[in-house]
Amino acid sequence: MLLVCPHCGTRNRVPDERLAEHPSCGHCGGAVAPHRPVALADAALKPYLDGTEAPVLVDFWAAWCGPCRSYAPHFEQLAAARPDIRFIKVDSDAAPQASQRLQIRSIPTTVLFLNGREVARQSGAMSASQLNAWVDHALR
Repeated sequence: MLLVCPHCGTRNRVPDERLAEHPSCGHCGGAVAPHRPVALADAALKPYLDGTEAPVLVDFWAAWCGPCRSYAPHFEQLAAARPDIRFIKVDSDAAPQASQRLQIRSIPTTVLFLNGREVARQSGAMSASQLNAWVDHALR
């Protein structure tokens, strides 16, 4: 499976069975499949989505948003439990172009991508179990 390094943008080939082993980037040595959400900026989001073969779950949020802050621990909890999915956080205030391009109208909004294409979208906060069920349903 091809995964884009969230630190340097290099594409890395990682066998599916090694995703849970914390593989590192062949270029920069950073974690390619961290078991926690990774923040990405405007310029890095599209290449990351386009180059990553694993499902990518993106949380669009803002620091001033109360529901976003309450949702964050649930998003992190699921990231620790699902090494098969890449978890990305995009601060809508810091990444206005990505938010505009993807037509993010409210936050928190969670978008699931597969092979660079949006497959599902949900606005509002969810618990980790609700998020997991939503992802499983969307990936069927």
